[in-house]
Amino acid sequence: MAPGLTSATPPPHPSGRDLEDISDQIDAVNVLLSSPTRTAATTTTTEGSNPKSNFRQYVTASPQVKALYREQHEKQTVEYNLAARKAFHSSVRARMGIWEAMEKLNTLIDESDPDTSLSQIQHLLQTAEALRRDGKPKWMQVTGLIHDLGKLLFFFGAQGQWDVVGDTFPVGCAFDPCIILSDTFSQNPDSKHPIYSTEMGIYSPHCGLDNLLLSWGHDEYLYHVVKDQSLLPDEALAMIRYHSFYPWHREGAYRRFMNQKDWQMLEVVKEFNPYDLYSKSDAPPVVGELKVCR
Repeated sequence: MAPGLTSATPPPHPSGRDLEDISDQIDAVNVLLSSPTRTAATTTTTEGSNPKSNFRQYVTASPQVKALYREQHEKQTVEYNLAARKAFHSSVRARMGIWEAMEKLNTLIDESDPDTSLSQIQHLLQTAEALRRDGKPKWMQVTGLIHDLGKLLFFFGAQGQWDVVGDTFPVGCAFDPCIILSDTFSQNPDSKHPIYSTEMGIYSPHCGLDNLLLSWGHDEYLYHVVKDQSLLPDEALAMIRYHSFYPWHREGAYRRFMNQKDWQMLEVVKEFNPYDLYSKSDAPPVVGELKVCR
């Protein structure tokens, strides 16, 4: 899969099921935060309720999610991000086809989760199928199918969960207050850096989001893979890179860095986001049937 995806022995870390549990909880938080009725959310569901609210009910992040974000916010520094990109371009982690990669991710299912038995492969297929049903172009369907494959990082060189899942944000400039649990950035050394802590940081006005260092994780990783190894259009690259960049596409932060292209990409990412979040409410796809038809 990527500049350098040889199968290597992964470092010790929590199980894949732990990662899936964290990722699912983050999605649940984002579902509620993006819903216009989120203030009325409860811990129970009722017959006939909106499918968009029939996920695990978290009005605020759970302790497990808070712990993830605290570690992420402390460790996602400019220094770490530069090192992560250097490692990306200088090593091969594994080589595999799309279906092989999806089946590898299938081991991330959390069997202890009381609210869902869906695996990563089912989520990817659901997203792609929802896009297909709505008549979206084939390149967009393909993007839905692969958008989370960057979570393979968990098996190949991740330092934990904090550099795989979670909302993304730029490093090298002041951390925006709208980032979830933004108070935990106080332990990040960049928050006290004379340049990195300023509004513009190492960037210039309207330099374009392409030139920002976004926090390293599955979005940024897969973006760099497909940018060099696919013919997907810029719109697809934006969907992959920015689908977890909630401070930007939902909260309206970091507009000062946007150029004309970014305004166009913002609409595309907003169009894609519901298929990522809400397709989990659809009936699970039959993986075997879809694989045979490919």
